[in-house]
Parts: sequence; structure tokens; C-alpha cells
Amino acid sequence: TEDMMLSELSEWFWQERLWFPEGLGWADLEDRDGRVYAKAQDLWVALPIALIFLIIRQIFERMVATPLASLLGVKETVRLKAPRNPKLESYYSKVTKYPTQISVASLCKQTSFSEREVQRWFRRRRNQDRPSLLKKFREASWRFTFYLLAFIAGLAALIDKPWLYDMKEMWQGFPTLLPSQYWYYMIELGFYSSLLFSVASDVKRKDFKEQIVHHVATILLISFSWCVNYIRAGTLIMLVHDSSDYLLESAKMFNYAGWRNACNYIFIVFAAIFIVTRLVIFPFWIIYCTWVYPVTIYEPFFGYYFFNGLLMILQCLHIFWAVLIVRIAIRFLTNNEKVDDDRSDKDETDESGEEEDRVAEDKKDMKKNRPVQNGYIVHNNNHRKTE
Repeated sequence: TEDMMLSELSEWFWQERLWFPEGLGWADLEDRDGRVYAKAQDLWVALPIALIFLIIRQIFERMVATPLASLLGVKETVRLKAPRNPKLESYYSKVTKYPTQISVASLCKQTSFSEREVQRWFRRRRNQDRPSLLKKFREASWRFTFYLLAFIAGLAALIDKPWLYDMKEMWQGFPTLLPSQYWYYMIELGFYSSLLFSVASDVKRKDFKEQIVHHVATILLISFSWCVNYIRAGTLIMLVHDSSDYLLESAKMFNYAGWRNACNYIFIVFAAIFIVTRLVIFPFWIIYCTWVYPVTIYEPFFGYYFFNGLLMILQCLHIFWAVLIVRIAIRFLTNNEKVDDDRSDKDETDESGEEEDRVAEDKKDMKKNRPVQNGYIVHNNNHRKTE
């Protein structure tokens, strides 16, 4: 009965009216007369490719990225370790990494530490869990290398194709599969799968959930467009995505190495290309040719809505990231501040933390309408944490 249920589910899932416009079906994707088409079972190749990418990444990070980091002068910040304390460690791992003022007072009684010592312990303990500068640099180097090579390979595969210049060409006839498209697809799918596999050990940023949604939507999009032969649309979407990512990763590399000017200028170029490709070309050229144009040729069907739904998820993420990028760019252009990734978790220093504690204490005193005592001067409330 289980086998019957599975076969019925499979039959329902692959039924032609879900995935094809009227008059077309799986029979049209069978190889004949020397014409070769994409097949769903080809996608299994992406799994061994993903594992190969994970192995290559380990070798690359050790043999290439680490020597490159020392060449560019990536300096590791010296982190002071939090002294061993079972009670604070238990609270940190089981309750929260950011204790409230009431919790701090309670922990003081349990440990015979002063409030400042407890807060300092938590600051240092949080820093211990943050990824090192070298880890961030190695990850950025790996992604930069892949995105740059993928963009060059994608451009080489598409440069002589008519649908790169006239996107309506992506729907002309029933396109056969080219070897360059096969490898472009499998390598991209393998890479995004490897990112999903390594997500637990990679540097976690504030947009962690959005990154997961992006990877899953990309994998579904690549897989679905392969199964129903939307190869031309798929290769164009991948090319648009790869066109700016390598610039962001190289800006990050220079940022970690302390090359401020190089980081800033590359970031501005990245921001311009990102906005043009993701907020102009992607919605007004590509989505137009997958959403508006196809219904002039055939009736909409489930696959049409599913494909465009995934594209819209990506477009929402593009808008979310564009807002972050523009905010960073404006801050840099107006105040000549250093370009900083808003998504990154910064190291906290004892000095910055203690300064903030004093500011909080001063505010408390002012609320009680008492003059600030003990010779404290008025602190700058706009104090930024040092890196």
C-alpha cells in the first residue's frame, strides 16, 4: 500500500497539466532525431558535485586563502578569554547570551563578582563565539573565486546566444540542451547545495534566515527550470545573479585586510551593478519575459505560477538587500565612514562596554534629578563600539 501511495503521489506530482501549457507534455522532452533535452534524473549529479565543492573549499581555504590573508595583511584581533566559571557558563549556554540588569544582579550574588565583572565576562564570552577575521576572509575568498569564475563561464556560454540580447527568444521553439548549459546548471546547483550543507559552520550574519530562503529558492528554481526545459530563462537568471556577487566578496576581503579605500570603491561599484541587475534588469526584462510575455502565447498553468512565484521571492530578497546596501553607501558617501557590513556581528571590547555602562549609570543618575557625581565627565552618547 505504501508503494501504491508513493506511485499515486508521483503520478499526481508529475502530471502534465501541472507543468506544461496545453498541448505540450513529457513526450515532447524525449530525445529524438539527435535532439537532446534536460531530464529530472540529471539533477542527482549535483549532489556529488556539492560534496566535491565542500572538499575543494577545504583545500582552497588552507592552501590559497590562508597564505593570501597573510600576504594582504589580515591581522587577527587578540581576544581576551572569559575566565572559567561554571555558573556563568551554564547561564550563557542555557538561558541567554545577553543577561538583563536584574539577571546580572542575581548572578553577582551567585558568583561574588561585581556587576562590571559579570558584564565583562559575558562580553568576552560572546567574543569567543564570534568568527575570527581569518575565518571570514577565507569564506569571502572562496565565494569570490567561485562567483567570478561562474560569471566568466556563464558569460562565455551565453555571449553568442540570441536570447541574451532579445529575451523573448528564450521561448522560441522547444530548445534542445547544449553541453555548456548542462555544466553551467550542474555546477551552479552543486555550489548552492554545498552552501546549504555548510550553512551551520559558515559565518552567521543577521540576514541568516533570508540567506537560507535565498539558497532554497535558488535550488528550487534551478531544479524546476531544468525539469520543464526553461533552460534559457534559467541561465539568464543565474548570469544576472553572478554579475555582482564577486564584487561584494572582494570588497569584504579588502575590508578584513584593512584596505579601506579599495574596499570602499569596490563596494560603490558593487552597489551600482547590484541595483542595475537586480532592481532593473531582473524585474523589468527577465520577470517581464517570464510573467507578462508567456501569457500572450499560451494559457497560464501551475508551473507558470510556481516559477514566477519563486522569482518574486528572489525579487523581495533583492529589495531587502538593496535597502541595506543603499544605507551603507549613503553613510559612506555623506560621512566618509568606513564601509561596514550591517549584517556582521562586531567584536565588543571591554573599553567600549564599560563606557556604555558608565553612560547608562549617568542617565540613571540624571533621571533621579541628581547631579552627576564622582567626577564623571559628560560622555559622548554617540560612542560607537570599536572593532
